[in-house]
Order: sequence, then C-alpha cells, then structure tokens
Amino acid sequence: MAPEVIACEQQYDSSYDARCDVWSLGITAIELGDGDPPLFDMHPVKTLFKIPRNPPPTLLYPEKWCEEFNHFISQCLIKDFEKRPSVTHLLDHPFIKVAHGKVLFLQQQLAKVLQDQKHLNPVVKTRHERMHTRRPYRVEDAEKYCLEDDLVNLEVLDEDTIIHQLQKRYVDLLIYTYVGDILIALNPFQNLSIYSPQFSRLYHGVKRVSNPPHIFASADAAYQCMVTFSKDQCIVISGESGSGKTESAHLIVQHLTFLGKANNQTLREKILQVNSLVEAFGNACTAINDNSSRFGKYLEMMFTPTGAVMGARISEYLLEKSRVIKQAEGEKNFHIFYYIYAGLYHQKKLSEFRLPEEKPPRYIADETGRVMHDITSKESYRRQFEAIQHCFRIIGFTHKEVHSVYRILAGILNIGNIEFAAISSQHQTDKSEVPNAEALENAACVLCISPQELQEALTSYCVVTRGETIIRTNTVDRAADVRDAMSKALYGRLFSWIVNRINTLLQPDKNICSAEDGLNVGILDIFGFENFQRNSFEQLCINIANEQIQYYFNQHVFALEQMEYKNEGIDATPVEYEDNRPLLDMFLQKPLGLLALLDEESRFPRATDQTLVDKFEDNLRCKYFWRPKGVELCFGIHHYAGKVLYDASGVLEKNRDTLPADVVVVLRTSKNKLLQQLFSIPLTKTGNLAQTRARITAASRSLPPHFSAGRAKVDTLEVIRHPEETTNMKRQTMASYFRYSLMDLLSKMVVGQPHFVRCIKPNDDREALKFSRERVLAQLRSTGILETVSIRQQGYSHRILFEEFVKRYYYLAFRAHQTPLASKESCVAILEKSRLDDWVLGKTKVFLKYYHVEQLNLLLREVIGRVVVLQAYTKGWLGARRYRRVREKREKGAVVIQSAWRGYDARRKFKKISNRRSESAVHIRAVLRGSVDHKSSQQAESNSGHAQTSSNSLAITEKIRYSQAQSSPKGCGVFTGHPNKVAEHLASEHSVSGTDSLSSRTCHAAPDHPGLSPSRGAPAKPGSENGLAQKQRTPHRRCQQPKMLSSPEDTMYYNQLNGTLEYQGSKRKPRKLGQIKVLDGEDEYYKSLSPVDSIPEEDNSAHSFFFSSSSKGASFAHH
Repeated sequence: MAPEVIACEQQYDSSYDARCDVWSLGITAIELGDGDPPLFDMHPVKTLFKIPRNPPPTLLYPEKWCEEFNHFISQCLIKDFEKRPSVTHLLDHPFIKVAHGKVLFLQQQLAKVLQDQKHLNPVVKTRHERMHTRRPYRVEDAEKYCLEDDLVNLEVLDEDTIIHQLQKRYVDLLIYTYVGDILIALNPFQNLSIYSPQFSRLYHGVKRVSNPPHIFASADAAYQCMVTFSKDQCIVISGESGSGKTESAHLIVQHLTFLGKANNQTLREKILQVNSLVEAFGNACTAINDNSSRFGKYLEMMFTPTGAVMGARISEYLLEKSRVIKQAEGEKNFHIFYYIYAGLYHQKKLSEFRLPEEKPPRYIADETGRVMHDITSKESYRRQFEAIQHCFRIIGFTHKEVHSVYRILAGILNIGNIEFAAISSQHQTDKSEVPNAEALENAACVLCISPQELQEALTSYCVVTRGETIIRTNTVDRAADVRDAMSKALYGRLFSWIVNRINTLLQPDKNICSAEDGLNVGILDIFGFENFQRNSFEQLCINIANEQIQYYFNQHVFALEQMEYKNEGIDATPVEYEDNRPLLDMFLQKPLGLLALLDEESRFPRATDQTLVDKFEDNLRCKYFWRPKGVELCFGIHHYAGKVLYDASGVLEKNRDTLPADVVVVLRTSKNKLLQQLFSIPLTKTGNLAQTRARITAASRSLPPHFSAGRAKVDTLEVIRHPEETTNMKRQTMASYFRYSLMDLLSKMVVGQPHFVRCIKPNDDREALKFSRERVLAQLRSTGILETVSIRQQGYSHRILFEEFVKRYYYLAFRAHQTPLASKESCVAILEKSRLDDWVLGKTKVFLKYYHVEQLNLLLREVIGRVVVLQAYTKGWLGARRYRRVREKREKGAVVIQSAWRGYDARRKFKKISNRRSESAVHIRAVLRGSVDHKSSQQAESNSGHAQTSSNSLAITEKIRYSQAQSSPKGCGVFTGHPNKVAEHLASEHSVSGTDSLSSRTCHAAPDHPGLSPSRGAPAKPGSENGLAQKQRTPHRRCQQPKMLSSPEDTMYYNQLNGTLEYQGSKRKPRKLGQIKVLDGEDEYYKSLSPVDSIPEEDNSAHSFFFSSSSKGASFAHH
C-alpha cells in the first residue's frame, strides 16, 4: 500500500491518484526479485505503521541485479507521489525499452531460470500457494511478535530486559506495550497516523492478540466488559506531567464514542467537543508541558444497557486558580485568555470589551514582552478562538451566554490592571486608593457594576460584630490581595459554571433510558506528578493527588490480590511492592496530618509561613518528611516518584483563599445575569458551584431562579444581605476542599472495574525518537511497573465468585434450560469445557489469569452468537408463517370485497344500460312521431279546405266521449250504445282516419264487450245536440280548470294516455278513458307533436279500427 493511500485513510485532508499503482508495481518487482515482498514477516497492522516512516524499500541484494532494474524500482518507490513518475513516463524507462520486442526470448529465459531454481531448491514455499486462496492472512512466526507486545510473556524479568524491549519498540514507533491487562504508553512527541476510523474498526470486539497494543484496545476492553457484565468501568490514566495523559484521554473518548454509536449524531459531536472546551479553560503552558492540565477531570460517559452512548457528565477538581493572577517564569496563563484576546483583536472588538491593543494586561504579560506580538501575529491563537466558538455552538451554549462569558473574562483582565497607592491622612496612614480611574472604570463597565462600589469593596471592608457593621480601610497590599482574590473567584466560579452547563446540556434523555438503568465508563485525567525548580502549594496538592492514585493502583494490583490469596487458601508467591499508605496517612490523617496542621495554622490571625514550617517539623516525625538545612521557608517530601522540595512562601494565604464579603455583595448587584448567578449559587464541599441550584428554564438557561423574569417577588434582602450574616463562621479552606475532592473522586472510581493506562515520558527535552533509559527507568520504578510485571506473570488478576462465574458462563458447558448449582463442580465443568489452563479454585472464588477472561468472553460471545442465529431463524420462520396467515386472511377479505364490488358494479351498469335503453326507446318514438306528425301536417295543409269536415269530426268525437262517460266508464265499452253512428262517421270522414287508428290502439279490450257492433252507419251531423251536451258535461279534474279538446293533437294525446299500453317515457299513471288532462308546463312537448299520417279509406274499416289495435299496440310496446 502506497504511503499516500495510508495517509488518506488516516487524514481527511490527504489525497492520492493513479500513481499509487506505480508504487505497487515497484513492490511487485521486489517480490519477483527477492521472492518475498518488503516487510513480509511483519504483522499487517505493524506494516501500516512502518510504510510511512521507513525509507523506500529496495532489493535485498541490489548488486546481483542490473543497474536499470534497480533504478526502475527506485523510481517506482518514490515516497512523494507528486514526484513519482506515472505509468506513461515509465514506458520510456531504459529497463522497459530494453524488453520491448523481446517478449518470446524473455519468456524462454524465465522458464529456464525457473527450471534451474527448481532443481536447486525443490522445496516449494507454501506461503505463495496461499496467495491464491481465500484463507485469512497469517504471518509466519506471528507468536514471536505477539510475545513482544506483552512484557509478561518475557522469560527473563529484570530491569534491563524490560527497558530494552520498551526502547526497541519505541524506536520502531510502537509506543504502546502491554503488561498483562495494563497498558504502557510512551509519549512519541510527534503526531502518529494510527488513530483514524480505520484503526477504530480494527479494535472493535476482537481478540487482543489480533492487533498490536493500542490505546483503542484498552477502551474496547472497558466497553466490552461494561456491555458483557453490565457493570460500570473506570479507566485510570496516570503519569508525570508531559507524559501524554490528556491526549490519551482524548483518544479513549474518541474510541468509546465510536463503539457506542447512537442514532443521535449531535450527541456524539457534543461529547467529542467537551474535552476541547474544558481544556481551553483548564489547561495552560508550563515549563515542561505546553498543554498541561491544571485541574482534575473525571469524565463519565453514560451508555444504555445495549451499549449506545446517551450522555456524559464531567466532574472537575482542584482548579489551579492562582495561575490567573501569577505565573512562574517560562509559564503562561490559561489558554482561553490568549485565545479570546486574539479572536477579539481580529474581530476588531477589543474596544467593546475595554481591552488595550498595545500593552497586554498584567495577568497575561510576561518578562519577554512578546505577548501582544504573539497574540496578533500567531495564526494558531485565532484558529483556537474559532474552535472554541465552534465548541460553544455545538454543545448548545446560547449566544447570550457566550457573550457573558467573554465579558467576565475581559473583566478579569481589566481587574488585573487596577493599581493602588497609599494615602495618608490626619488619623490614618495605611489607607489606599485607586490613582488611575480608567482601569477601574473599564473593569466596572465590562462587569456591569458601579465603579464607586467596586472601589469601596477593594479599598475597604466591613466587619460584622454583634449586629453592628464596622468599616475599615485596606492597605495597598491588602487591596491588591482583594483584587487578586476577586479575579480568582470570578475565574473559578466561571469554570465551574461552564462544567455544570455542559453537564446539563449532555445529560441523558429520560425517554431513551434513565440514568439509574444506564452504565458508565469513567475516564480519569488528572494533573501529573510535578517537580519544578520552585514548588509551591499547588504542586503539593497535585502530588498528593497522584499519591492517592498510586495507592489506588497498588491496592487493586497488589494488596487486594494478595489478600484474597491468603483468604482463599491459594498458594502463591507474594510480590514485594512499595506501599505508599504511610505517606498518605502523613498527608490526610487527623489531627496531625499535614493538611490538618495547615488548616489549623490558617485559622490563627498571627500565623506566618515560618510558624507553619516549624509546626510541620515538630509534628511530622517520619522518614517521608525532612527540612533542609540553611533554608528557612522550605520543607521536603519523599514521594513515590522521588524527593520534592517545597517553598512555603504564601502557602497560608493560598490556603485561606479569602474572598471579602463586600466583593460578593457588589458582584451580586451586577446587571450581568450570569455574574449574578455565579455569586448567588452556594459552593459545595469540593469548592465547586452546586449543580442543584443551576437548574435552568427552557427559555433562559443561564439565569438563576430568583433572578428570572416574570417572578412575582424577589427577596431583595436575600440578595443584598451581607454574606457574613448567612455563612458559617468556620470557613472552608483550600485544603478542606482538596480533601473532600479526593474523597468524592475515589467514591466514583471504586464503583467501577478499573483499567490502568500508565503514561511514560521518554525524555525531558520533548524530542521525538529520543529514549532516555535513566529517565524511563526512574518512572518504571516509581510507578511499580516492574512489580506489576511480576505479579501479572505469577498471580491471578481476576477473582470471581462461584455464583457469579456459573451465572455468567454456564452457557459454555450446560444447556440453556438447565440451572446448574453454584459449586466447584460446575465451575470445573465450565473451565474444562473451555479448555483453559493455569486456573485455580479457592474456597469461594475462581482465580483466573488476566487473559482467561478474554478467552471466556470470546467463547461466550461465540455461543451467544449461535443462539442469536437460531433465534433469528426461528423468529424468521414464525414471522413467515404469521405473514402467510395474515396474507391468506387478507386475500379472503379481498375476495369478499371484490365480490361485493363486482355485484354492485354490475347492478349499477345494468341500471345504467336499462336507463339508456329506455331513453333510446323514448328518443326513437319521438323521432317516429315527429316524422308522422310532419307528414300529417303536410296533409292537413293540402286539405285546408275541409275545415268544416274537421269540425264535424270533432263534434262526433265529443259525442263519443260523452257516451263513454254515461254508459261504461271502463275499457272501450263506451261505444256499445252508438255503434251505428260511430261506423257511419268513420266511414265518411277521411281526415281523422289516422287519429281513429291511434285511438283504436288503446281499445284492445273491445272484443270482450258484447254490445259492440262493427257495422258502418251514416255520418253524424256536425251540430248535433249530443256533441254540444258532451262539451257542456265535461268533468273537471281536481284543483284544475278543464281543458277543452280543440285539435286533433289533443285527441291523439288523450287517446294515447287512456289506452291499455303504458307509455314508457312518462312517469304518470294511465288515466281512465274520458278523464280530462289539463296541460301543464311538462306537456308543452306534446303540443308540438303533429297528427300521424292518416290511413287510406279503403283499409280503415270499423273492424280494423277497433279489433286490430290490440295486436298493433302490443307490437309497438314490445319495441
């Protein structure tokens, strides 16, 4: 793999092109020449480390090959791919040109060489056969290389062997080494490309010996133990200052976030940004470390029972607040001051925060005078400021909160510029004042407080005695101390508020999992052991904390293990180690411990640093304390890491950490809501702001409850009341805060199963690839690594109760439905089934080597994986069967729905077709009638001269209607009384033949009446009395005026309605013959109809008119 390909996998800003194949061509050429590729005998992951760092590979025996071939390989293997030739350019290489046109000759020559080689060396390498298989790659003598990864596997255990192994690995840039289950990490002092997502995937739930030692492996071990055993874990990172603890903590958080991938991408981004933000406020540049942690940090990453990250919580301890006001020579203030100054300078906002552009503030000025030049010219400061703004935004801080943080930081820098001068009066000579009011006004303006009140709080103080308040003035030194105390309090409380705010924003969602049901992995990143040229109270606290961590390590690795050997009756060789318990007792015990004596001396008003050292010498009579001769204010302590000499100057004042109550009152009256909150929330026993009082509303999460807008009442007395009236007279000191912090830290650590990472600093010059044997050996001795190797080789690091062991691993030897007893026999069955060796059974516990648990977990994971596969297949079968049933049920339901729909649709279509047929029939009849009427109208026009005849026929028709009403109201029997007259009239009148023919269609029942005669008769007279009487007797319809029949069309209409055939296009019931129909608006259609064509006279007999109508009407109705 070409170097640029590896770099691209590990760095997002790298790239490569087709010239990476040229590198592969050179590697192939070497393999053809030597028979093996370069680095063939090395583990693949180690090879990834070697390729970018080693020079380009060459042939093993270049002198045996021609110069053109060597030059061709060197051109292919140029590490800088931009200078490496492409394939097109290589075609012009002399080595390639020589072979052009000689392919057949070269093939024959190569075959001869292979034949000769086969006779000389008949043994064929099996490794080349595996190149064409799909079996996993296995390095020859891999066990030899894995043994070097773990110092426990060394046959000879002495200091020289261990140092030699560490040095050899460090030169090869293998900075990680195992000591059993403990990881040793040497600081490389350079950036290594072994922390990309590609490497994170390599260290995810795999066997430890499958990959080289890595910090990711320790994180993965803690994660897998948490998920497998459902128990909290703790990763303890320890070492000297500058050994790489902070970076190791970064990498562990990075890998745990990768392992615990959750659906919430924003949460993962927030967790990754937490360290950067906190370290900007809590880290600083020291004489031995450019990014030294000046506080203790315990980060707890919270996971669901299934292993998904759901939140995080930070606990901070012992911030070195004194660094805000003063730094040692060659050291700097906290990073954030330089970042914000550079950021505001480039944003042209220094004037808004009252910060000078030429002269740096006193708190960040140094002896070189190059601070402002570095701030304005260094691009790194500006980028860091942008990164801090990005962190604030990603984690969830509001713009208003960030602006308030910047104002408080600018206020601290402005406070440092306030100077005091002594004034003398008639009665007082120790009074102080502020000669330069500009700095005072700048600080008051940025902090949103009154300049006069601030000046009074700095130059005077109140004493409350028996309910009376006495105001006294401060000297210049006292006023300067109050100013510095105010700055330290502002920064310390601001840092604590930021941590609490982060915890609020990263707390787990209760809808996902409650905090009680979740699991935690704690990461301890605490300041390392320090030994400067001048060590003060801060170094004393830091080294005491490291003593406590070393004691915790000794207890878990040595003391507890050997104690259980004795209790369980295990025959094991005891391992001697350096126990620092007596030294911790000298520091922490009461009432004669060093911290207790310091607190006692701090309560005496007239105590001095000299009296403190004298008290230490009088009471601390042990081998760990000494007082050098000839130095008054110094004392020495023999720590586990070596002897340290401390300077007692200013220790009492630092321990008191007094903040005058007048300053608190002034700051509580600030218009800056965040500043009000910082001094309204009480402090805990560890010296931090209380988390409970920092609960915030959704609208404004930075305001304290009693300052929130919209409150009905605010207890102004509680805000303005003098702090001396509400606090305990026994004030807390820095030593008491420190003691409670250690107790709180240990209470968190002992809950989880520990994993140790021991960081080693290879040299004091911070140079890469430089290994100082004496320096490394001193750290190995002080941290107990040599004894750790011995006890891990001989002892049993895992001690598990029978009940817990059987409950955890009974799947390996028993069936799932069985419930084996928690006895020795069950444990033996499990261990023998697992084919483990070198285990021991005690009275109540199983004693296992550090590697046994990993093997058992892998076997258990394999068995559970098989169970999961079986469950998956079973659930799949059940799901398929359930799906088939549901599908059949759905299909039946679909059939029923389809059947109902089809029936409905068929009926709808039939009705539609029926209606269309009816409409068509009506339309056909209308067209037919229109044609007939048209012909009749033409005939009527031709016979216009026969108007008298038409009137006579109308009179006859009226007589017939009258007779119908008098004699027989049913059927056609109305004609029985006047058969001769009707016959005579129809025989003589030709104009009404068509009408009579249509009328005859309605008289299909006439043959059933015996009184009807078909004989012809004489025509009736037009003005007969019968016709007149009929007109006068026409019956009226209800609620309508009678309509007289005055035209042949009316006659035809009524004859049609009163017939026996029902008219299909009409919705009205047929009317009885003789009833009168009054035409309304719907009947206007029929007015337009003309009479049908008349039937010829010779065919129009009475018989045909009355007796053939039945068959004709039926036929017409059928159509």
